[in-house]
Formats: sequence, C-alpha cells, structure tokens
Amino acid sequence: CPLVVPKKMNSPASTLHDVATVTLNPAIDRTVSVANLSLGAVNRAELVGDRAGGKGVNVAAALAEQGHRVAALGFLGQENEGVFASFFAGVGVQDRCLRLPGATRTGIKIIDPVRGETTDLNFPGLAPRATEVAALMRQLDELDARWCVLAGSLPPAIGAGPDVIKPNVHELAELVGRELEDEKAVIAAARELVRGGVALVVVSRGADGAVFVSAGEVVVARPPAIAVRSTVGAGDAMVAGIVAARLRGLSLTESARLATAFSLFALSRGELAGSDARAAVAGFTGRVEVSAR
Repeated sequence: CPLVVPKKMNSPASTLHDVATVTLNPAIDRTVSVANLSLGAVNRAELVGDRAGGKGVNVAAALAEQGHRVAALGFLGQENEGVFASFFAGVGVQDRCLRLPGATRTGIKIIDPVRGETTDLNFPGLAPRATEVAALMRQLDELDARWCVLAGSLPPAIGAGPDVIKPNVHELAELVGRELEDEKAVIAAARELVRGGVALVVVSRGADGAVFVSAGEVVVARPPAIAVRSTVGAGDAMVAGIVAARLRGLSLTESARLATAFSLFALSRGELAGSDARAAVAGFTGRVEVSAR
C-alpha cells in the first residue's frame, strides 16, 4: 500500500525536486513474454527484457517521464547497480540510492499476452543494517522535495498519518479486517481510514476503475476498454498520477482522471515497448469517466 506524504521544506522557492521516492527492496525485473503459459509444461519465451524495478522506482520513472523532477532513494546492491544507474540516467531520475554489499534481487515477471495475465516470482532482497537505515533516514530528511512516496515492502504505517494512500481492494480489506464485496463496501472502508486521519484514500479495482475518497467527496473513475499489454506497474503508475495531480493542484475529479490515465498508459504500453508518455497520458485523460458518489 503506497504512502504519499508532503515533505517539509526550508525554502519552497528553491526546492530541487518535486518528488522523492523511497524503495527499500528494489528488484531487477526480468520480464518474459509467454503466450498461453502452461504450468508443468515446456513454454517458449517470445521476448525477454531486464529493467530496474521496485514500486518506488516505477513511480519515480512514471513521474520523470511526465517532466517532473524526481529523486530516487533506497538500497541497491553494489554487484549489479549498473542496471539501476543506467535506468535512472535514461529516464531522468536523480539516483540517490545507497549502495550495500551484495546484489539487488532479480524478480521474474511472466506476461501472457493472450490471457492478459502476469505471473510474478519474487525473491528475498538485501538486508540493510541499522546504521544503513539511519543513513537513509538522514538523507531523506535533508533532501529538498515537495512530496515523498514510500512504496513497496513496508511495515504497517497508516498510523503515521500519510496524506495519501493507494491500496488495492485486497490491501484495503486487510487494513480494515473484513471482506469488501462491492463498491459500497469499498467506499465505506475507505471512509473509515479517512476518519482515522488519512486525507485521501484511493482504491484501485482493476477493470472496475478506482475509488477516490476524501473527507468531503467521493468520486469513482471508470477507464475505457483498452487492449491490455501488461498489468506490470499499473498500480505504481496510478500512484505517480495521484502525485502529479497534487503537484498541479487539481480537483478530486480531475485527479481521478489523471491518475487513471497514468495507469492506462502503463497497461497499454507494457514494459517491453516505448511510447510518447506525455502524449499518451494526455490522450487517455479525456477518455476516463468520472462520477460522484
């Protein structure tokens, strides 16, 4: 469940970054495309690609593609840091990650383009020491940025009072301790978290869109039907869209449009093809249906 919080600044006029993202457990995503994946059988891989990954890394890249000034913080292994250094340089993200002995984990993502499904194989990550965690905290405290995004493997942190959270339905159900069978139940659960101090709760619901709940407003965003190339990074892209909307001072309705458009771009592009990010997101924005509840 990604957390988004405003960053305290000494001098807003001289802020160096719009956003700082924190990824404590990044991974090199090895993406393999396999049509009609069959478990327990021999499968033929059609495309293979390695990419620097991790939820905070994905958020940083999506924001940088839209022209925002982004710094990426977290932990990387010294043995394979080059994958991340090249990626950050390519997308225009400032690399502020701390290097640790060892290698950053590699995760396997198997995309089945026929079924529109993604299968993830995740492996254990690095184990930073207390001194290294303290160094990261000092670095974050000293960094000039308007917003901070914490995403990926995190301990329970809702009680810390983040400004925005973006759980999916399953994560929200875990947070409130009950099953959420329909949209009405999702909205009720999100309102509980808002009453608990979270300013905005955004709940992603896959093809059903997303619910945006604040203290005084509830809107539901419905995406248009598109050809889904991959679900990889779609939730992270929505987080990036929420942050971009906050940076632009948009209304909740327009925030819902923009965040959903970010996600649609990720869904339609996948990780193995390039596209004009700004034009694509702008095109999707007008196709998102948003209604009040």
